[in-house]
Amino acid sequence: MTFSFSPTRAGFLAGRSALAMAVLTALSGCAALAPAPQAVAPGVDVPAAWTQAADLALASASNSVPAAQPGAAAVAPSTAHSASVATAPQPTPLAQWWLRLGDPVLADLVTQALQANTDVRQAQAALRQARAQADVQGAALQPSLDASGSAQRRRASGSTGNSFQAGLDASWEPDLFGRLQSGVDASVADARAAAASLAGAQVSLAAEVALNYITLRSQQERLAIAQRNLASQQETLQLTDWRVQAGLATSLVLEQARANTQQTAAQIPQLQAALAQSRHSLAVLTGQAPGALDALLASERPVPQPPPDLALAIPAETLRQRPDVRVAEERIAAALSRLAQADAARYPSFRLGGSVGLSALTLGALTNGASVAAALLGSVSVPLLDGGAARAQVRVQEATLEQARTHYEATVLTALQEVEDALVALRGDRERLLRLQEAAQAAGNAALLAQHRYRSGLIDFQSLLETQRTLLSTQDGVASTAASVAADHVRLYKALGGGWSPL
Repeated sequence: MTFSFSPTRAGFLAGRSALAMAVLTALSGCAALAPAPQAVAPGVDVPAAWTQAADLALASASNSVPAAQPGAAAVAPSTAHSASVATAPQPTPLAQWWLRLGDPVLADLVTQALQANTDVRQAQAALRQARAQADVQGAALQPSLDASGSAQRRRASGSTGNSFQAGLDASWEPDLFGRLQSGVDASVADARAAAASLAGAQVSLAAEVALNYITLRSQQERLAIAQRNLASQQETLQLTDWRVQAGLATSLVLEQARANTQQTAAQIPQLQAALAQSRHSLAVLTGQAPGALDALLASERPVPQPPPDLALAIPAETLRQRPDVRVAEERIAAALSRLAQADAARYPSFRLGGSVGLSALTLGALTNGASVAAALLGSVSVPLLDGGAARAQVRVQEATLEQARTHYEATVLTALQEVEDALVALRGDRERLLRLQEAAQAAGNAALLAQHRYRSGLIDFQSLLETQRTLLSTQDGVASTAASVAADHVRLYKALGGGWSPL
């Protein structure tokens, strides 16, 4: 129901009394309304250290968040902007981890991608939209003022007349129960979530650029390995052909040599195609058309390798600096505010308004001698019978809050798993690389010895063929695993939340 009055000067005091009575009546009607249940922010038990980091070099930044005490730590999202700011980490070397790889071409590509990539630009537009929406919600707390004007010319019984009017209308809704402020808080939390989503897009983009770049350099190295082995096998094929012509070998040996050479040659077009696709991917990631980076990436460079002093943040710090965890945290804050907003909607709302109007027969008379009409309006609206819609809306927001809490817990657990998985992969690939490097050195020695002995007729072609295949396989394995080690570092930096500057 709605109570309103429009007092004249004679009835102003009576109208004010009527408004007071209406407010008292509305407040008394709120006594039966039960307050909405309070939501509790979730807490997730987080280990004090990573279980897979025992044999990795740890280098904590001097300006990082203090380490947690031994035992389990509880990480719970903040539900207010001030709390979020208080726990925000300071910038660490993880913010630009790609510089640790020591490759200027990669650094330039990441910088260009962060500026021109379409996903990042979409996230930036979403952030601007969320901030503008917060401004729209904040405007509801302020009084509004509208100006109007009109001009009229009328004819009646052979006579004509003009009339001009100008007026101001003002209104304001006092936010006694916090409904409007809760809407503002929810929009602000959405804006912070959009900012964290932008950071998440930057983290993913930097990692994707680095992974594609590492793949490209690995493909270049593998292509060079295949071409070197092909040249060696072609020499062997020529030597075998001469031996067959001299009657020192059979045609079977010649066909085996030719088959081995063609198998190696068949790998080259495949590697070249994959190499071109990697260049295309990097061009698109940097906001350019495929082929734009062909000249820049044509020259061969080694696979970038990070230094051994790994900058590994502790679990609690990692969760605070990961953008996806911060997004989930802000979603809880927004859900809490919308729950409070739905609860406040069950209480009375008040509105004050007024208008001043000027009326005159000529335009010039509006500023001197115009008739003045003024009105003041106060109203209160109390929800009495709505079929349970208000209470149902509260339950809707409670369910939304529970979803946000569950999503936060899932995000935290996923973050912990990603770091642990990256550490496991890094340790395994490091060990595998050491073994493959030893195998490749031995295979190179064996191939050289086999080549000399075959030329001297001391071994058969089958032994030479086996050593050539082993050499190609081990060298290709070294190149691939070295790229995997570099990629493991990239995935670890991403899992730790690196790639953006925390606010």
